[in-house]
Amino acid sequence: MNFSVIRYILGSVLCCEGVFLLAPAIVAAIYREQVGIYYLAAAGACFACGLLARIRKPKSKVFYSKEGFVAVTFSWIILSLMGAVPMYLTGEYTMYVDALFDTISGFTTTGAGVLPTVEELSRATAFWRCFTHWSGGMGVLVFLMAVLPLSGSSNMHLMRAESPGPSVGKLVPKVRQTALILYKIYIFITVLQILLLMVFGLSLYEAATLTFSTVGTGGFALLDSSIASYNLGVQIVIIIFMLVCAINFNTYYLILAHKPKEAFFQNSEVKWFLLVVFASAAAIAVNIRDGFHNIFEAFHAAMFQVATLVSSTGFATVDFNLWPEFSKTILVLLMFMGACAGSTGGGFKVSRLMIVARSVRNEMLSMVHPRSVQKVHMNGRRVPDNIVKTALCYMTAYILILLASVLLISIDNFDMTTNFTAVLATMNNIGPGLGLVGPSGNFGGFSVFSKIVLMCDMLIGRLELFPVLVLFAPGMWRFPVRMPEFRKNSLK
Repeated sequence: MNFSVIRYILGSVLCCEGVFLLAPAIVAAIYREQVGIYYLAAAGACFACGLLARIRKPKSKVFYSKEGFVAVTFSWIILSLMGAVPMYLTGEYTMYVDALFDTISGFTTTGAGVLPTVEELSRATAFWRCFTHWSGGMGVLVFLMAVLPLSGSSNMHLMRAESPGPSVGKLVPKVRQTALILYKIYIFITVLQILLLMVFGLSLYEAATLTFSTVGTGGFALLDSSIASYNLGVQIVIIIFMLVCAINFNTYYLILAHKPKEAFFQNSEVKWFLLVVFASAAAIAVNIRDGFHNIFEAFHAAMFQVATLVSSTGFATVDFNLWPEFSKTILVLLMFMGACAGSTGGGFKVSRLMIVARSVRNEMLSMVHPRSVQKVHMNGRRVPDNIVKTALCYMTAYILILLASVLLISIDNFDMTTNFTAVLATMNNIGPGLGLVGPSGNFGGFSVFSKIVLMCDMLIGRLELFPVLVLFAPGMWRFPVRMPEFRKNSLK
């Protein structure tokens, strides 16, 4: 285990967070809020700790997947622990656990909150909550890879550990260039949405904060009514960009590379994703049409809730907790499915579901035709057996962790709908669930123990299980034993 390079990476992450914390401090200075001093102090502490960790460069910057898992997992933990400090010091959160819950929810782009009202927050704190979505959406280490040569050719281990999806590849031969391309696309989408929201009447502050939550597919908003109080134009812009950011970002690179056929027509994941989105919205619109003036209003409400849950954003324009059971069931299934791999969205991922479904189909065909050789194919290419195996193992681990978490938080004695959807919403980084954690509720009623369980679910879900679970694998922390000289000579 190359602990020196892990320490160096964690130091870089802290310095990066120090830069991020300057943003709410600037917002506080603009609006003359005294809470800015806490964000400035936290930024200074991050810089000091980060520089201290980086003061001694590692002898070797080369590391492998084991170090990548450790670096990524502890980076997200440290980001959350430090990011919660100024929120707690402002006095707007009565307990550090609550501040930590919202910070983890922000960085993991979950959007689940514990506060009964967000309109009483200072502008700096509200901005920081939304900005954590943007910084965590594409991944902090992916950002570092785009601007700093952290570990040479070993960067791929960091990207694989942090990026969502059953498999992670490079757009171009160099990993750093891949990270740079992804962030250029990410920033372009962000700037474009800010400008469009300002066209529809929002101030720069409102447009920026809502964009951070949308592009990062997070869900923190400035109003207790979430997006319901904004005009139709703002809501349509947010629907479009929630779906845009739920699609694999490699698709946009292929468009820029003048390969539209590969981007859409040969991309079965994107086609199935869009088909499911529009079919679900249509089915829900028909089911809820009696509660609206016409079918168009019903379709708009249905499309917004479908887009916000399938992309794991977590905004709301209506309380879908009051909808018929058929519509709520569709929404829960969409929460489970989630967005495309390689996007900022959460969930099980469409591509992973396709691999599992086709594996089941092949197994049935093998039972009917025992001598046939069945392979899983996507986009006209054969999926390697190791990726199929990983997807099946992921599903097994996912279900086990989901059930264990539901059991653990059931000690609070809430109803099954609340417990199940609370875990589902946090593991899939969705935000709202059903019951007491619906769009009009929050997670503040859970005990400290249950909040810790849900925080772990958010981190596990964002890092897609294995980077966290592998830390508990036998032999993970085993140090190499130096063989005595006489022993080595006896083996010759």
